[in-house]
Amino acid sequence: MCQDCGCQAGNERVFGKMKEPPHSHDCDHHHHHGDCDHHHDHHHDHHHHPDHDHHHDHSSSGGESAGSRTIELETRVLAENDRLAALNRAWLQEREVITVNLISSPGSGKTLLLEKTLEALRGKCQAAVIAGDQQTDNDAQRLSGKGAPVAQIETFSACHLDAGRLKPFLEKVVTEDTELLFIENVGNLVCPAAFDLGEHFKIALLSVTEGEDKPLKYPVLFADAPVVVLTKTDLVPHLEWDMAACRKNIRKIRPDAKIFELSAKTGDGMASWLAYLMDLVR
Repeated sequence: MCQDCGCQAGNERVFGKMKEPPHSHDCDHHHHHGDCDHHHDHHHDHHHHPDHDHHHDHSSSGGESAGSRTIELETRVLAENDRLAALNRAWLQEREVITVNLISSPGSGKTLLLEKTLEALRGKCQAAVIAGDQQTDNDAQRLSGKGAPVAQIETFSACHLDAGRLKPFLEKVVTEDTELLFIENVGNLVCPAAFDLGEHFKIALLSVTEGEDKPLKYPVLFADAPVVVLTKTDLVPHLEWDMAACRKNIRKIRPDAKIFELSAKTGDGMASWLAYLMDLVR
């Protein structure tokens, strides 16, 4: 799925940064309103870079050469993505739109959290959403009618959003009144973490059903995300979940991480999350 997509080079870049002192991203949360426009476009061209070829060299003598070509190819793909991400970031900054990139495993509760967040922010802050999935517009359908313009990107064979794929959708959801843009990335803890989309920062979501050691198993995302949201906390009484151990593991990877514990289903912990978002746009 992600052969030669650039995620290996991107993840290795973050691994290098992990050896440096953590940098601080102060970001706060916010509420939302506005009419919801639901854009659902199908892109079947998969947005492959012209140089994005798949090399399959099975000869024992050519392994090193094939490996070198793959690394070079990934580096070019990542460099082009970085260039486009910089353009996206400049476009968003010019319009003073705070943009966050939500990344997690499938089923961690991203969409439900966005549903409840948009409902709470309606009339308080103008938000917008771009949702990414391999197929269907199910998430966009769920988020429609919550007071925010929503666009769905179907990535098909791609396992993550990239800056080039995102660019045409920005103008579809961002208006002159937009203050906060949520990007709901494809459910995947690895590849999305490697690609800058032009966001201000990443937010990692981890549900209590996934295990306290996820930050240690997938350190790239948790090292690059200054904010971590622990979801589905209403299930803790029914699980062998150690919240203290999870927080400790997050701190091992990102000592300055801002951590939220909440249940979008019951509303517990949502007040702090929403207040944080509101502070982002003030």
